[in-house]
Amino acid sequence: MKILLVDDSRAIAMVMGARLESFGHDVKHAINGERAIEFFKAESFDLILMDIEMPGMNGFEVTTRIRALEGLDAWAWTPIIFVTATDTDTNLVTAIEAGGDDFISKSVPENVLQAKMKAMSRIAAMRTRLYLANRKLKDQASRDGLTGLLNRRAMDMQVDIDWETATLSARPFSLLMVDVDNFKKYNDHYGHQTGDDCLRAVANCLEECIQRVNNDRVAQGAFVARYGGEEFAVVIPDAAPGVHAGIAASLIESVHAMGIPHELNGNFGVVTISLGAACCDPAVGEIKPLFRLADQLLYKAKEAGRNRAEVAWPTGWPADPA
Repeated sequence: MKILLVDDSRAIAMVMGARLESFGHDVKHAINGERAIEFFKAESFDLILMDIEMPGMNGFEVTTRIRALEGLDAWAWTPIIFVTATDTDTNLVTAIEAGGDDFISKSVPENVLQAKMKAMSRIAAMRTRLYLANRKLKDQASRDGLTGLLNRRAMDMQVDIDWETATLSARPFSLLMVDVDNFKKYNDHYGHQTGDDCLRAVANCLEECIQRVNNDRVAQGAFVARYGGEEFAVVIPDAAPGVHAGIAASLIESVHAMGIPHELNGNFGVVTISLGAACCDPAVGEIKPLFRLADQLLYKAKEAGRNRAEVAWPTGWPADPA
C-alpha cells in the first residue's frame, strides 16, 4: 500500500515508517498538517496514519480538511487511522466525528499493526476495484453504444464547459456538423447491419483525424460526438481562426479515401460526408447560434452537391450563411 504517515515527531515517524516498510508498504512522511494536505492534493494514497497532537493544525482538523477535499468527488474515500499515545474515549469519539475510520496506539504491538495493515490492504484492493468499475460505468453512460463516440448528452455537457472556458478567456470556438451522404439509401440498399458497420467506420475515421489534430497541437481539446442518426458533431474549443476550414477539408478527404462502396451515392460511388463548419472568434454570448449556423451550412453543402464543406469565417459574429 501507499501510506501517508502524518506525525510531527521525526523520530517516531522514522520508527513507524521502518515497521510499515518491513511489511512491504511504501511510506511518505508529512511533518505537519499543512504538508499532509499538500501531499494529499498532489497524489493519492491507500491509507493515512494521522497523529492527533501536532503544532498548528491538529490531526482532527487535517482529517476534516481532507474529507472536504474528497467531497468534491463522490467516489473518493481514503481510510484514515488515528495514531496517538492517549487513546481515550473522548479522542475516539472526536476522531470518528472528524472523519477517521480507526484508532491505534503508537505503541501498538507488531502483530496487531501487521494485522491492521493486512485489513487495510484488502480495503485498498476493494477500493481500486470499485473505482475502476464506477469509471467503466460512467464511461459507458457517456458513450454511444454503436460508435463508441461521446453521446449527445455527454457532448452537450462537455460543450457547456468548453464554451464557458472559451468565453471567459476570449478564445475562438469552432463547430463542425457532419452528415453521411444519402445514408437512408445506403441502409435500404445494403441492409441495416451493414449500415451500422458504415457508421462505425465513419466514426472511427473522424475520431482518428481529430486525434491527429490534437496530437499535432493544431487544436486543443477537439473531440467528435454522435449527434444523432447518421449525423456527427466535431467540437474544436481552442484553435486559431480558420483552422476549422482545414480540418473540415481533411475530414471529407479521409472519409472519401476509405472507399466504402455506396452505389446510390450519386456519381461518387463510395461513402462520403457533407459538412458545415462555423467559427466564433472570440466566443461570446450563447452557443445556440453557432449550432444553428453550422447546421445551416451543412444543408447548404448538401444542396451544393454533397461530399463537400461549407465554411463560415469568423467575421461579424453572429451571422447567417450567405
